[in-house]
Amino acid sequence: MPRDPAASARPQREPSAGARLLIDLGPLVFFFGVNFLTGDIIQATIAFMVAITAALLFSKLKYRHISPLLWFSGFMVLVLGSITVWLNDETFIKIKPTIYYTIVAALLVFGLKTGRNLLKMVLGAAYPGLSDEGWRALTRNWALFFLAMAVVNELVWRTTSTDFWIGFKLWGALPATFVFALANVPMLMRHGMQLEAKEEPPVPPTQ
Repeated sequence: MPRDPAASARPQREPSAGARLLIDLGPLVFFFGVNFLTGDIIQATIAFMVAITAALLFSKLKYRHISPLLWFSGFMVLVLGSITVWLNDETFIKIKPTIYYTIVAALLVFGLKTGRNLLKMVLGAAYPGLSDEGWRALTRNWALFFLAMAVVNELVWRTTSTDFWIGFKLWGALPATFVFALANVPMLMRHGMQLEAKEEPPVPPTQ
C-alpha cells in the first residue's frame, strides 16, 4: 500500500507534564513496586526492563519522538539490567545510576565548553522564554547535581544493604531531584522563563 503523505508529515507532539512524568518515572516506580511485592531485585530488574521498553514505545507511538535522554536511559537499563539478570548479580543495576549521572553530567559540561547547550536541545520546548544565560545556569546546576548524585549513589550502594539502597532511590534520590528542579525556578523566572499556571518545571530523566 502507498504511504499516507499526511501521516508521514504529521509533526511530533510535545507530551504534557503528566505524560512526561509517566514516561520518565513510570518504569522506575514499576521497579520499586515489583521489588516491594516480591522482595527480589532480580525480578524487579526484569520488570524495569519491560517497563522502560514500554515507555520508549509509548513515547514513539503517541508523540512520534523519543528524547535523547530517554533513549540513553533506556539503553542503560536494558544493557545493565540484562547483565544483572544474566549473572544474577545486583551490582550492575546498582551502579547504573552512577554511570548514568556521570555520563549525563559530562555531556552537559562538554556542551557548555563547546558552546552547544545539550540541555536546551533536549528540553528547549519545556522552558519557554528562557534566555541563553538562563540555559547556561540551568545546565551548570544540573551538571553539578548529577555529579553529586553519582557520588552519593556510590557511597550508598557500597556501604549499605540492597533494601536501604532501594529505599534511598525511592525516598531520597527522587524527592531530591524534584526539590532541586523547584529550587531552580526563581532563577529561571529571572532569566525569562514563562511558567504556565499549575505547570511544574520538567526534570531530565533520572532513571
